[in-house]
Amino acid sequence: MKRKMFTVVLMFVVAGLVFAQTPTASELLRRIDENEIYTTIEYEGEMIIEYQNRRYVKVMKAWSRGDTHSFIEFTNPEDRGTKYLKRDGRLYVYSPDTEEVMLISGHMLKESMMGSDLSYEDTINNDSLSSRYNPVLSGTEVWNGRDCWVLDLSAKKKTESYPKQKLWIDKETGDLLHYEMFALSGAKLKDFTMIKVDVIGGRRFPVEYEMRDLLRKNSKTTFVMKNVILDKPIADSVFSQRNLER
Repeated sequence: MKRKMFTVVLMFVVAGLVFAQTPTASELLRRIDENEIYTTIEYEGEMIIEYQNRRYVKVMKAWSRGDTHSFIEFTNPEDRGTKYLKRDGRLYVYSPDTEEVMLISGHMLKESMMGSDLSYEDTINNDSLSSRYNPVLSGTEVWNGRDCWVLDLSAKKKTESYPKQKLWIDKETGDLLHYEMFALSGAKLKDFTMIKVDVIGGRRFPVEYEMRDLLRKNSKTTFVMKNVILDKPIADSVFSQRNLER
């Protein structure tokens, strides 16, 4: 127990030393990727959707392997048995009502997932920010009482859903506290605010955050992850068509 406590304390000390001097934009972005990008993840989750004075709670179990494979099964009474499978660049949904599998593609990827503020493409992209964006350190600001570095990101490819992003990164912990997503025109489309971080496997991993789709009025979605397991092997059968349809 003493060794474990020492390791956790040392991790926070090192985090403080990393940002004792002004970091480069690439260093800041790489630090976020190191915390948030995983080989595999397994968790139980909730989406708490508040839309036009109504509140909906979606409960799920989820598994993911890198950016290529993911499987989500909803367990709340209204949606029990609804499943999503991402495999080899394709996203499928199984509906227990129709007992059919449908491919989600093209413009459908931009639609709301289960009535939330997250689109389908928001939920399936696990590529690192460093691989997708060019960062510029634009200065410092205080966000929610915390001193932050501010990064402006521009997409490397024209196909990126959000060509521009703005990030607020805690100077002390390296946590991504808040970020905003923009169209090429500069119009703000969505924003994320981190609510809670847990230390899992030696990294600071966000387990609760709020998202707002600014094109929807009176709307926000709080996403909560519980019993998170990172970087442990997951059987191929989890990401199979058979698992989707059974």
